[in-house]
Amino acid sequence: MIVAEQTREQTRARYPDEEGYVERDGVRVFWERYGEGEPVLLLMPTWEIVHSRSWKMQIPYFARHGRVVTFDPRGNGRSDRPREYEAYARREIAEDAVAVLNTTGVERAVVAAWCDMGESLILAAEHPARVAGLVLIGPSMLRGAGPLEYEEQPFEAEPATDEGWAKETRWYWLRDWPGYVEFFMSQCFTEPHSTKQIEDCVRWGLDTDVETMLAGFRGWDTKIIDDTTTIELCSRIRCPALVLHGTEDALCPTARGIALAEELDARLVLLEGSGHAPHTRDPARVNLLIREFAESLP
Repeated sequence: MIVAEQTREQTRARYPDEEGYVERDGVRVFWERYGEGEPVLLLMPTWEIVHSRSWKMQIPYFARHGRVVTFDPRGNGRSDRPREYEAYARREIAEDAVAVLNTTGVERAVVAAWCDMGESLILAAEHPARVAGLVLIGPSMLRGAGPLEYEEQPFEAEPATDEGWAKETRWYWLRDWPGYVEFFMSQCFTEPHSTKQIEDCVRWGLDTDVETMLAGFRGWDTKIIDDTTTIELCSRIRCPALVLHGTEDALCPTARGIALAEELDARLVLLEGSGHAPHTRDPARVNLLIREFAESLP
């Protein structure tokens, strides 16, 4: 089993030029800003099992060509860990993003998200003046678009086994949170030779704790915005969009990315052989696709 020790932060290829906190309703959210000038790339957090270091392969590259803004999600990294379920609603994450943009003096940004659960769609639909373009990597919405390759367990149930996806239950989380983190991250990376990426993600997953995770999680059907809301939000988004999805994504079926691209009238790029986190396993290709997209915007 991989166990992350609480040690000093790993050396970075690029350190932030500015950092700080924004506070909303008593919850502090930690942000960082890298580089200067235009364009501005806002790298959104995914769910709170990892923090903003999940973008470490994008930050140094894009900071050489403009500004990069990141923030840790509520529940991980240097952001607060509220105990109320409502504090982790996807709309709260979208409003955190607006607050971070305001604090860093960014009027308009290209927004990139990994495994977006609805927060970036809310941001683009309800704050259109702030979003110049939208990049969605391995989106998890439109759950009805394609079946999972595994059988989801009812989160509140006590399964008869603790193998495989039976680990994604409250019962197992309370028993062995590190074991779940290790299993989940192993499923993110279907590509060979992903040991380093898995180790990094396990470390970040252990930067939070099971009590915090349980505060914001009751199952994917409540964590991810529903299909009706997704389609309604897509109908209101007018900015250009790019969807990147790995053909070997074992967590979010490729059909979801295809369906979301259709709803957004977005450009779709299927990354052959990539799993759920292509921005970490094939960063050069993903970075070039994002840069090409950003430079194509008016």
